[in-house]
Amino acid sequence: MAFLESPEFGVGDFILLDHVTEEAFLANLKLRFQKDKIYTYIGETLVSVNPYRQLNIYTDNEVKEYRGRQVFERPAHIYAVADAAYQSMLRRRQDSCIVISGESGAGKTEASKIVMRYLSAVTRPSSKREIERVKGLLIDSNCILEAFGNAKTTRNDNSSRFGKYMDINFDFKGDPLGGHISNYLLEKARVVSQQDGERNFHAFYQLLMGGDAALLASCHLEANPGNYVYTCMGGPSNFKVAGLDDRKNFQEVQTAMKAIGFQAEEQSMLWRLVAATLHLGEVRLTSADDGEKSVVKNPEQLKVVAELLGTEPGAVEKALTIKLVTRRNEVIETSHKYEKALFAREALAKSLYERMFTWIVQKINSFVAVQSDFVQQGTVIGVLDIYGFEVFQVNCFEQLCINYCNEKLQQLFIELVLKREQEEYRSEGIDWMHVEYFNNQIICNLVEDPSNGVIAVLDTECLVPGDQHDSAFLVHMDKKLSKHAHYASNATGVKTLNRESEFQIKHYAGLVTYSVDGFIVKNKDLLFQDLKRLLYNCSTPILKEMFADGAGPVDEVTKRPHTAATGFKMSMVALVEILQTKEPHYVRCVKPNGQKKPSVYEDELCTHQVRYLGLLENVRVRRAGFAHRQPFESFVARYKMLCKETWPRSKCSDREAAQKISHAMQLNQLVKFGKTKIFIKIPKTLFFLEREREKKIPMMAVIIQKIWKGLRARRYFRRLRAAVKIQDHFKNYKWRFYMAKVIETFKDVKTMPDLGNSLQWPQPPPVLKVAQTYMWKIHRNWRAKLLVEKLNKQQEEQMRVRCIAYSACRGRKADWGLNIPFPLNGLKDPSNPNSSKFNQSIAGLKSLNGDQTVIYSAHVVKLGRNMKPADRAFVLTDKHLYRLEHGTYAPGKKAPMAVKQIGALSLFPGNDQGLIIHTKEEFGDLVFYVADGRSASEFASILWLTIKRKYCHRLKVTIQPELTYKQDGKAKSIVMQQSGAGTSPTFKKLSADKAALVWPASS
Repeated sequence: MAFLESPEFGVGDFILLDHVTEEAFLANLKLRFQKDKIYTYIGETLVSVNPYRQLNIYTDNEVKEYRGRQVFERPAHIYAVADAAYQSMLRRRQDSCIVISGESGAGKTEASKIVMRYLSAVTRPSSKREIERVKGLLIDSNCILEAFGNAKTTRNDNSSRFGKYMDINFDFKGDPLGGHISNYLLEKARVVSQQDGERNFHAFYQLLMGGDAALLASCHLEANPGNYVYTCMGGPSNFKVAGLDDRKNFQEVQTAMKAIGFQAEEQSMLWRLVAATLHLGEVRLTSADDGEKSVVKNPEQLKVVAELLGTEPGAVEKALTIKLVTRRNEVIETSHKYEKALFAREALAKSLYERMFTWIVQKINSFVAVQSDFVQQGTVIGVLDIYGFEVFQVNCFEQLCINYCNEKLQQLFIELVLKREQEEYRSEGIDWMHVEYFNNQIICNLVEDPSNGVIAVLDTECLVPGDQHDSAFLVHMDKKLSKHAHYASNATGVKTLNRESEFQIKHYAGLVTYSVDGFIVKNKDLLFQDLKRLLYNCSTPILKEMFADGAGPVDEVTKRPHTAATGFKMSMVALVEILQTKEPHYVRCVKPNGQKKPSVYEDELCTHQVRYLGLLENVRVRRAGFAHRQPFESFVARYKMLCKETWPRSKCSDREAAQKISHAMQLNQLVKFGKTKIFIKIPKTLFFLEREREKKIPMMAVIIQKIWKGLRARRYFRRLRAAVKIQDHFKNYKWRFYMAKVIETFKDVKTMPDLGNSLQWPQPPPVLKVAQTYMWKIHRNWRAKLLVEKLNKQQEEQMRVRCIAYSACRGRKADWGLNIPFPLNGLKDPSNPNSSKFNQSIAGLKSLNGDQTVIYSAHVVKLGRNMKPADRAFVLTDKHLYRLEHGTYAPGKKAPMAVKQIGALSLFPGNDQGLIIHTKEEFGDLVFYVADGRSASEFASILWLTIKRKYCHRLKVTIQPELTYKQDGKAKSIVMQQSGAGTSPTFKKLSADKAALVWPASS
């Protein structure tokens, strides 16, 4: 908001000044200018001070900040005014206008371009190339109009020497459809005359400095403004202007013309007419025949002019030096005297340039015109960029017209501001207080009164037959206006004024002295009909359009046209009527210094402008009732934390909430409540509310942080929960899809010979790999169960032994006996020739020691005490392990080993069949290998299973390359060594306490 800026920048709205005085106003304006705050509000009116340098305050970020915001929501900026006009047009379907005023050099033209850029930025249609084209044309037109309508003056290097009002038409969506430009009072006298320190229109210098050699040659020009009368009057120091690149600007004008739609031939003709105007200034005239006629001294220059215009040199010379007069249906030629011929030459140059400028404006309008179907349906934003109040050392006819225009706009401004205030107070039900202010209608009447106004007196003097004199016009004014309070001359008592040529008007902006020299000539704006016919009959096509009034025959009697002053007055009246139908928005531009330097502030100059712009008057009007007003909704939204009943949400209407806040802060005597707005009487009340609000901000920040963190946590949890649900559903879907494939693959598994062992499992998704492993195990177990059910008791026992061997030796021993037959009681088998002896021996042992069953028997080779091999037969029963003599199966000298004495088992990791049985007590360990192709893993598994069944004890099984054992109470070791293929297994002594099991490689 404007009032929220730091105190170091002053007050952002002049209405909020503690004391409404000129000193306080100017001090605040100066402080803000020095802090680069060039914009300040007076309510909805914007005061803009020209910084004379580029400021980084017009970026896309600023466009976003001000788009769609109320004026009071952001610090003062021209974007806020442009957006207010755009939103008023868009939301209420009401035409708007932006009136930009101020004196020359105050930055009016730049302000209008910024407004155009903003309107272009906020209208971004998604399609419709035509809309983008219109936006481009409206912006490009500025470049062309500046070239042909702007010039350097003593106050401004890029001063608009014409008034411009641009209507931009929008459709119901707020997109531009087209536009129309109206121009007012081009200062055409500048074409033939400039004061010291000034230049002619930019177009002349752009052509001379920017045109290529071919173009300059075709125009018979040299790239030196000093060679031409019409471009060197202001002095050679002004040929080039700092900050203006004529060469670059010429190229930009060419590009803009092409972009808008000017044909190459039309561009060429325009530059040729600019050149023709320059060459007219080089035509030298002199008197002849005792001053009764005039002749051209340099006829070769006439040839150049005639060539550029597309006519004959003789026709140009005749039009300049001879006048055709029709008397009684007879055409008579009369020669011009030198003064008349000189006047004709200058009139031709001025009219040629003026009509060319008007033709350019009309041409641009033809390209950006809106189709008739949309005119009544759409809305309009008008942008008025018109000359500011001017006071020079010598003020002429143009300055009177310009200052009269500013009087009309000031009158409109005060009326509309008061009207808006009155209307707002009335609609809100607030009592209106009468405001005393200066009404400049009296000054407007002084100039425009149809009977006794300055323009009426001037027109009357122009109608006097014969030679008219400007001094007579002054005498006539003295008679008519001597008693007017705002008119003064030497005859009325101001003796400092020249009796023959000067008068004063007391404008709202101050006292201005005018010189009447040239008033009558400029007001008559006379262009001889001969010159109109000359230009109409030229071969250049656009001249026929510009001078269509020259098409009549020589003897045609034409109607007297309006004088320049009357025409300008009529255009001003029409302009005011247009502005009165629109919702106005104002930008009041101020020039900080006369040197056009950045950061320089001249108090006297700014004081003068503040006075003549009526800015202090505007502040007093706005402050007469209430300093600030704000919609209830906005007020409550900003200050609701100041009252417990409205924080964080109000349960009542916005009006009631505003009343509660006011009551809580004890402001009932300082505010009024309208129907939709709260009115605050003094600025201190607003500042008090802001200070109290700032005290609450830390608490609000904590609450906002808490709410935000909670919101983020809840959002995260919801996202997480949603993700889990999605994952669950997706997993279920993948699971069902995968299971369908598994079921299809294994549907006939029961009838298959291998029960599905050869089937390829479907490829599972990553999430189901673990599940597939479990299913694979289930299938393996199911398949094993079916296979086991088919076995007899003996086969089942053998299978169990093999499983134990596999579990114990898998991955640890190279040959665990997979391919070796597992006959448990091998020695009892009929294939053993001594099986009968074995059976007799076992029967005797069983009856002797009480054994029930023989579990295992096999032929082994045992490592003896002397580390020599010895054949033995090992028999395992349910109680003992017997060591019998091989072949006879007679019991050995040693008593049988009880099964419960077996403590552990050891095997080698190779392909051998060696085994060590470790005992717990006095028995020494048994080191042997299983012979006759039997498996040591089989023996070890049966021992492990027997002990587990009988004693519920799991034997420890060690598998490693070097094994240790006990013999006769001593610890010894044994390793396994490979021997060549075809050899027999055996034991070999390596040392006193170390032996080796030598095993064939192929075995």
